[in-house]
Amino acid sequence: METAAAIEKFAQLVSVTNEQIDTAECAITMCAVLDSTINVNFELSHLDDIAAGASYRVGPAETPLGQVNALNEHLFDELGFAGNMGNYYDPQNSLLNHVIKHRLGIPITLSLLYIDVGARLGIPLVGVGMPGHFLVRHVQEDGLYVDPFNRGVILSEPECREKFLLINKGMRWDPAFLAPVSPRSLVARMMRNLAAIWTQKEELHLAELVLTLLISLQPGEAGHRRDRGMLRLRQGNKTRALEDLERYVDPVVRAPDAWYVRRLIERIDESNS
Repeated sequence: METAAAIEKFAQLVSVTNEQIDTAECAITMCAVLDSTINVNFELSHLDDIAAGASYRVGPAETPLGQVNALNEHLFDELGFAGNMGNYYDPQNSLLNHVIKHRLGIPITLSLLYIDVGARLGIPLVGVGMPGHFLVRHVQEDGLYVDPFNRGVILSEPECREKFLLINKGMRWDPAFLAPVSPRSLVARMMRNLAAIWTQKEELHLAELVLTLLISLQPGEAGHRRDRGMLRLRQGNKTRALEDLERYVDPVVRAPDAWYVRRLIERIDESNS
């Protein structure tokens, strides 16, 4: 799929309500934006195959715990999915097609895969956006949290709190950290992670593409446009950078750092004169 067509397809996918967003299709379409050789339907068929392979285990399960244990056995024991602890910041950990192929990922992509395979099997799961470590919860069991990064280990709320404090030293725990997140928020968090990694690695064009998708996904988040403008400026594209930055400082947006961005715009204008 050509890049422009994939960008348009992504925009169509996210033009629906939060509940209607297909996180897996969004994630794979993002991959197609970044790599025109990717066939979205073919990649999605792998999730169907994974679910089909787990069905004989999940089918007989009569409780939420039984369903989770059955799904864990297939994903982690049989297929070998695991957290990439040795190379956590590899961008491939945030690309669902690579996660499926190599069986390695980070908490949010493994959680996305876990939720979407579960949905194909009729297991109601939601993402839990705990800061620093994404988790999954069974909708029908409030205290049943799953950590797909650590091979599906099951956590209670006190154990989630303990993990949070270990990861986020100095931060205070808030039970609201275990609130479920919408599919839109899940995809956005995954994409922000990827944009940040590629920005740090100076893969600015790839980071810009991800931010373009984020603007479609969360059009009300003005910060995405500011960040894309900054990336365009770093790549020497002053004209397109100004388009983003001038929209960001629009009075309607009420950006908290508008004063700084206005000064930057002035400097760009001066350099162009």
